[in-house]
Amino acid sequence: MRTEVIAGRHAPGRVSEHAVVISGRRQESDAAFSLWLSPASGGELPAWAPGAHIDVMLPADMIRQFSLCGQPEDRSVWQICVQRERNSRGGTAWLAEHAQPGMSLVVRGPRNNFPLAEATGYRFIAGGIGITPILPMIRQVDRDGLPWRMVYGGRHRGSMALTGQLARYPQVTLVPEDEMGLIDLDSFLAGPAPAEAVYCCGPEPLLEAVEQHCERWPLHSLHVERFSADPRILGTPAEDAGTAFEVVCARSGIALTVPPDRSILSVAEENGIDVVFSCTEGICGTCETAVLGGVPEHHDSLLTEEERDAAETMMICVSRCRAGPLILDL
Repeated sequence: MRTEVIAGRHAPGRVSEHAVVISGRRQESDAAFSLWLSPASGGELPAWAPGAHIDVMLPADMIRQFSLCGQPEDRSVWQICVQRERNSRGGTAWLAEHAQPGMSLVVRGPRNNFPLAEATGYRFIAGGIGITPILPMIRQVDRDGLPWRMVYGGRHRGSMALTGQLARYPQVTLVPEDEMGLIDLDSFLAGPAPAEAVYCCGPEPLLEAVEQHCERWPLHSLHVERFSADPRILGTPAEDAGTAFEVVCARSGIALTVPPDRSILSVAEENGIDVVFSCTEGICGTCETAVLGGVPEHHDSLLTEEERDAAETMMICVSRCRAGPLILDL
């Protein structure tokens, strides 16, 4: 994708797990609520930077990702904001119904696939629960004294989470759709600046509209984070869709045959190879694996074009093989 760039992501590798206790809960909108997670044994949680997310391990092998939206300098607690989705697969609904102070959870991370890059100024665009990774970013750039502005859209005011924490910033414009219509991207993204960065997180129609508007911006100005797989990539058929391919797991000394209807991840698991994964959609980066040989065919929504061309890593939950055998660090 021409304008999208994700820089400074964590290198592939195992992500640590942490036992935490819910130490607070607060309603943030009609359907969203914050949870504060404290280390079960006391002490400090790992450091993180704006844009980072964690995996929350739930019953029935559910794993859900949530952006950290609290204060990075406070390592005694992590804050996440959960929005119960109308078409929830169970994770947000379970948390909405069961998550209460005193409950123990296991979380994994943090990982950061959406880091805040250096720039001379920033324009932030959030839609719905996409405010969560953006909030720590505006706190940081504001503390750093850098110029910035933000527009935040939602269906109506009652649906827009964390607005109380935005009230102190005159650079923020709220755009409830029922009052003001859609975000005026023509105006907000006018006048591209060479060293200015655009950050966007929200529903797919908003992301696609922002990408189109940023085609006239300098290359690599736009940074986006998706909560679901890019349908344009997800809908692209794999070149090997009708064939199996071979994978050599270098650390395990095992050779695998991956059939057309299976992922590398599922076949590796079936053969007893311990792989850490989460979204299974190619958006979280948890299963990113180093490629030691062969050429992968990428179907994730995370790697940049430069990273795809380098073919040094791949997301084994969705990506396949262009030229094999693939030799992976598994």
